[in-house]
Amino acid sequence: MWRLSGTSALRHLDRLGWNPVDHPDRRSGKMGEMSEIDGMGTDRATCVLAPNPSAMTLDGTNTWIICEPGAEEVVVVDPGPKDGKHLSRVVETVAAQGRRVGLVLLTHGHPDHSAGAKKFAELAAASAGVPAGSVAVRAMDPRHRLGDEGLIEGDVVTTGGLELRILETPGHSNDSLTFWLPADGAVLTGDTVLGYGTTVVEGKLGDYLSSLDRLRKFAEEQGAATILPGHGPKLDDPIAALDHYIGHRRQRLAQVEAAVENGATTAREVVEVVYADVDQSLWPAAEWSVQAQLDYLNERK
Repeated sequence: MWRLSGTSALRHLDRLGWNPVDHPDRRSGKMGEMSEIDGMGTDRATCVLAPNPSAMTLDGTNTWIICEPGAEEVVVVDPGPKDGKHLSRVVETVAAQGRRVGLVLLTHGHPDHSAGAKKFAELAAASAGVPAGSVAVRAMDPRHRLGDEGLIEGDVVTTGGLELRILETPGHSNDSLTFWLPADGAVLTGDTVLGYGTTVVEGKLGDYLSSLDRLRKFAEEQGAATILPGHGPKLDDPIAALDHYIGHRRQRLAQVEAAVENGATTAREVVEVVYADVDQSLWPAAEWSVQAQLDYLNERK
């Protein structure tokens, strides 16, 4: 899957016909324009776009700087790849605000979100003039942490006076987390929900469908105002976005099931039917997702 990540010609999957989510029209104001990704956000969250566009990362990884108005400390979510210029730019953006990085959080451990985290923590500590190791990196997976604290369901991050609540939302990966910023009505979804297109399911499809259903219910109950994704523009109609995601997954699952009933026996054979109109260079990523759907169907037998 990751060998596609350097293919800049494939960066916009929807333009190649692989955007099965019939997302809200960008002209409606419910979805931001691509040029607005860098610097977008809410009162407390600001995006710094990493320069790593690709088929898998869309316009690049969204690094989020989150802080309370007037606070001295910020939380940085998903520092991104190990790209020195990007990591330095995030540190400089925080310093230009007269603030310092107090904590780093990861939505999940994929390299485009996490590879630069430890280096970023070092740069942030040096910029603030505090000892190395003072800036912790918290994640669900211990392999991606810097410090002793992880992240689990129900945790509440209060660095710099913030209230940032942690929800476990597996499916895209087994360690995927979602962060709820109630003061802004903002849901930071990592790769569980993208700004456009659909995400690859690396974990179990059943887990992913449950996570989407949970987020849909949560967004409605909490009155969520916006989704701040790990890639792509923010989504200012969370309910509509989640309904499209759920509807698409159910539709795709039905197409895969029909392909199997018509004789397809492998993920590749299903892809050749269901994704026949998609650029074949994207088929390896499609196979990854289809395999998760086949596993799900077999589990239900």
